[in-house]
Amino acid sequence: MMEFLYFPQDKSEYIPSVITLLLFSVTAILVMRFIVKYSKKEQARAESQYEELRHQDDVQSEHRSSSDS
Repeated sequence: MMEFLYFPQDKSEYIPSVITLLLFSVTAILVMRFIVKYSKKEQARAESQYEELRHQDDVQSEHRSSSDS
């Protein structure tokens, strides 16, 4: 009966697997860092747009209040 897990006697057979694992791990870390940086930039952009719209709304409401008086 064949074993469920295969552990090679020649440990050099692990080298391609380790290289692949490192490659994918480093790529995943880099992509995650890129996503976090992009997300922070988007958040800052959205907050600045929100503040601009809020300021415009305040100016318009002040203008309406002064014209009603």
